[in-house]
Amino acid sequence: MGPATTEDRPTATPGAPWRRAAGDGVFKWLTLLMALSVIALIFILGCELARGSQPALRQFGWRFLTSADWDPVNERFGALPFIFGTVVSSVIALVIAVPLSIGTAVYLTELAPQWLRPALTLFIELLAAVPSVILGLWGIFVMVPWLREHLFPWLRAAFGFLPLFQGPSYGVSMLAGGVIIAIMVLPIITSVSREILRSVPGSQREAAYALGATRWEATRVAVLSYARRGLFGAVVLGLGRALGETIAVTMVIGNRPEIAASLFAPGYTLASVVANEFTETPPGVHLEALFGIGLVLLGITLAVNSLARLLLATFSRPAILAS
Repeated sequence: MGPATTEDRPTATPGAPWRRAAGDGVFKWLTLLMALSVIALIFILGCELARGSQPALRQFGWRFLTSADWDPVNERFGALPFIFGTVVSSVIALVIAVPLSIGTAVYLTELAPQWLRPALTLFIELLAAVPSVILGLWGIFVMVPWLREHLFPWLRAAFGFLPLFQGPSYGVSMLAGGVIIAIMVLPIITSVSREILRSVPGSQREAAYALGATRWEATRVAVLSYARRGLFGAVVLGLGRALGETIAVTMVIGNRPEIAASLFAPGYTLASVVANEFTETPPGVHLEALFGIGLVLLGITLAVNSLARLLLATFSRPAILAS
């Protein structure tokens, strides 16, 4: 075949550049609208909670956050027991889940053989997919009886001199709530920690091995120290998930609005009280107080997740510069 003549060459369709530019503009503004809709949804949610809780917050003021009274009959409402229960159960969950999660992530990233890593990762993802109500049922019929008959007596015998492990043990308790939350946040902390450890440059490990470090020393000095900010961000992300857990926690924590030093005592969380009382509450101060509980929970969750995102961004910056 001979060279293509001018007549054989395809000619540009009139108006094609204009159509491409218009399509790019439509796509840009459409995706921008989708992104702004997420922000608008959070803003609308916050506004609705603020509007619904405004009468109660105006009536009780700062006492709503500092009072331990929750008496719907006499219309006295204070969120302090629920804030206490949310914070304590989340801290218990992190104390249990963080070592397990980071240890699992280190093993999957640095130590596990290649053939074993996909299987372990799959099981972690399956744990994250288990519905919370299923974990709650397992907690009621399996975990709580085991805690009451085995773990709680051992803790009382070994650490009974501490106020944390004194008093009667009913099974349903603050500690049981923390354990069930730990099971639920373990997959997310493990997954995020694993991705952070995988993003550590290989030159970090090679430099440690070149200096004669063992595998443990290379992992501790070259990997974990480099990734500590990102790992802390993963922990805070897990904390943000722990703060909002509802159904499973409601089923095992005992749902008693009190502040007790013992982890064997029942407790209550911000999410649990909303789930338990919202549907059966008639319009009035009680319902407005529940809106206030929701507003406090939303504020705490947004603050914790914003802190986690900031820490993760701080970690990824030097990794980008190193590459």
